[in-house]
Amino acid sequence: MTNTSDSRALLSRRELLTVAGAGAGGMGLAAAAGSRDAVAERSSRKIDTSPGDHVLKFDLPGVRIGSAVYPDGPTGCTVFHFPKRATGVVDIRGGSPATFWTDAMRRGASPVDAICLTGGSLYGLEAVGGVATGLLKRKDYSTHWERIALVSGAVIYDFGVRTTSTYPDRELGQAALEAARPGRFSLGAHGAGASASCGKWLEPAAKRELAGQGAAFGRRGPVRVGVFTVVNSVGAIVDRSGRVVRGHLDPKTGRRRIYNDPVGNGGESTPRGNTTLTVVVTNQKLGDWELSQISRQVHTSMARAIQPFHALIDGDVLYAVTTGEVGSATDRKQTRAVVDLATRLAWDAVLTSFTGRNDKDRQQ
Repeated sequence: MTNTSDSRALLSRRELLTVAGAGAGGMGLAAAAGSRDAVAERSSRKIDTSPGDHVLKFDLPGVRIGSAVYPDGPTGCTVFHFPKRATGVVDIRGGSPATFWTDAMRRGASPVDAICLTGGSLYGLEAVGGVATGLLKRKDYSTHWERIALVSGAVIYDFGVRTTSTYPDRELGQAALEAARPGRFSLGAHGAGASASCGKWLEPAAKRELAGQGAAFGRRGPVRVGVFTVVNSVGAIVDRSGRVVRGHLDPKTGRRRIYNDPVGNGGESTPRGNTTLTVVVTNQKLGDWELSQISRQVHTSMARAIQPFHALIDGDVLYAVTTGEVGSATDRKQTRAVVDLATRLAWDAVLTSFTGRNDKDRQQ
């Protein structure tokens, strides 16, 4: 990082005139120099866009997915880019959500070019803006009304398991967009899941554990469905036998406890800042009503895998998106196939969210 005197020497004539015109004097120079220092620091920060050792491979040509992480956080974001523009809705159930450009998608099916899931709480929404400006640099987008990059996003609060104030910014959002590729999704401690955790409902008697981002893919005939999730829930993760497999860890016994176990405080003193973010993508054409109903049904089904779910201190958000490549929007049989696949895959996706984490990856 350059010092203040060096930064002053680098100020352009335009910057000097701007500061002078504002009557800021030396204080303005220092502020401008400090701003430049901050930009220099951010631009030199290491970014990790590697896919990692645990990657789900899938076959959904209409979506490209990329993850980027600041290792010094660690914190990150995950970008879903739809090159041919998709149609999506959003279902917001948690009591404490933080989102970007979701109003139109809550009213009904809306076109969407990209979705950014990010850490950093409200500060992380800067990464969503980075995805939008990153798309603007591409020839398919412009400032014309019909070619504005339509980017939505949602955040998790991931400061609870780390001591840094690093958050996903514009540079990280653009890095995730540039890293987007078809047919692969990084599991565990990648993208927005870098510092995600789960199972905090019974704290302080039982402890949280690190989670992350998970995914699952399935197909039935021509219908393809992918479910991608970032689990940072107050609830613990439960498998199909009803056993808690992540979160609510009793440090005395080493057992993981169910959410209504009397050992805890029942959420009365549970840390705030919890959220599960999910994106469901299908190639099946779906109408407005069908897409909206699927979003609600799949989001509800996830309460089997995360207990408790949709709490006041959660910010749970689910996007349901169709790339519209096969079928008819009025085909009820295929719509049912999407629902059947998605509700099953959502549970699978949650169960893969802590892939690569081991029993030592616990938060006290």
